[in-house]
Amino acid sequence: MSKENEMKNNSVNEAASEKKEQFSLNDDRRVKVLSPGAMVAKRFFRNRIAVVGLCILAFMFVFSFIGGILTPYGENQQFYTTEYLNKPYAGAVMNEEFRYMSAPGQDFRADIQAQLIRANNKGETEFTWLNVTYGIIQEGEGFYRVTNADGSDLGIAFTDTVKSSIAGQTLSYEFTLEALRAYANNTGSFTVDGKTYTVDEGGGVVEGDKDVAFISRYIVNAISPDIFLSRQFQEELVEELEAGAETFTFTGEDGEARTYLIEYRPDVKQWQIKQAEPTRVYDKYASPSLEHPLGTDRHGMDMLTRLMYGGRISLVIGIIVEFIGTFLGMIMGGLAGYFGKWVDQLIMRIVDIFYCIPSTPILIILGAAMDALNVDPSLRMLYLMLILGFLNWPGMARLIRGQILSLREQEFMTATEAGGIRVSRRIFKHLIPNVIPQIIVSVTMGMGGVIITEASLSFLGLGVKFPYASWGNIINDVNNTYVLTNYWFIWIPAGALLLLTVLAFNLVGDGLRDAFDPKMKR
Repeated sequence: MSKENEMKNNSVNEAASEKKEQFSLNDDRRVKVLSPGAMVAKRFFRNRIAVVGLCILAFMFVFSFIGGILTPYGENQQFYTTEYLNKPYAGAVMNEEFRYMSAPGQDFRADIQAQLIRANNKGETEFTWLNVTYGIIQEGEGFYRVTNADGSDLGIAFTDTVKSSIAGQTLSYEFTLEALRAYANNTGSFTVDGKTYTVDEGGGVVEGDKDVAFISRYIVNAISPDIFLSRQFQEELVEELEAGAETFTFTGEDGEARTYLIEYRPDVKQWQIKQAEPTRVYDKYASPSLEHPLGTDRHGMDMLTRLMYGGRISLVIGIIVEFIGTFLGMIMGGLAGYFGKWVDQLIMRIVDIFYCIPSTPILIILGAAMDALNVDPSLRMLYLMLILGFLNWPGMARLIRGQILSLREQEFMTATEAGGIRVSRRIFKHLIPNVIPQIIVSVTMGMGGVIITEASLSFLGLGVKFPYASWGNIINDVNNTYVLTNYWFIWIPAGALLLLTVLAFNLVGDGLRDAFDPKMKR
């Protein structure tokens, strides 16, 4: 019986021992269960919305920093394509004013030309200028010969022009004079330098079977001096001009037919002839393809690559600006909260002054000033980060100051004073670390605001400048309704990334705030 009781007591003792071991907390388990970091992490990851925000942020950082390394294209790499563009080829005008040509060895100056027009309008046959008398001889309609006092030729004034039919050939004064005279008087032929030329009714000048020149009221000149326009080209063009045509097709000596566009400019009473030429241009606004999954922008750059590098700049600016603001805020807020009295009053009045500064107008003015000074884009980004960071510290200083005011009177601070620890160490080794949770939450939630500010400035052309990309200046490409409605791949991806990033920072900030809250249910 005693043996049975002994076995029963042993089993009860073993069960009690197991139960005691089960509910005891050794040092390792106590650290594991009561660790503040683990508790915060557990609360944070319990918040599914915050975890979604964290995943979005992780994707954005991978997309921006790792994607920019893996992409086969450079940030500023431009792509080209060949397009047929209508470029100016020639100009044409119907001559209604005198053209002038000086006789060999003579100077038919502009002042003498003006006196000729004045005398001709009065119907005079001679005029005197600078004590020299000049004669006016009408050779035909709109064709005059001007002579010196001794009867020698000074030059001719004419409205019908004589153009060479042979490339590189220069027509002499005597040839031009005789050709115009024969054409005006319908004599049919003339002789110059022992050669006889025939003038037909259409104004063509030939030597035997050789086409030498032609006379026309229209003046047609090529835009490029190395292009020679044949007589056939000019005559066919004039026919189209007189018919009021908008296009002109000409078949050259090589047998290839080319079509030209005719544009009349009434302000100068001239025609401009344009030819479609293959031109290497930026492959701008190219639709999404395998080569460019999100198409190209107006500079012919790959949009996906620009988004990667743009995200890198937007995130880096947000991080650096928040770092500058937090660093200044920790110093100023820590000093104000710890010392109090006049130090607190002075720093808080400085904070109030910064709150009264209209930051947006100042940023716009500084951006316009940097535009006027042509500040280098990389240096401009540095200035932008410094300015935004300098304007961003008052909120952080006020937050830290309020927290330190409530912490400096607690027992652990009394212990630091009793231990003779210097003031700087009390602030930055004992007070500031206790404010870290609030700083983390504030920085996380403020990051989205900084990114939005940078994007707004870049959209207005006052922030990050080309050739650097940011999500803000990428959206700036949508500068008219045509781009907005027809090229969705320019602005929707950048806008979506900007929206998701700011939203993710806010979600993570909300999750951290709840996780650090000691009143939060476990």
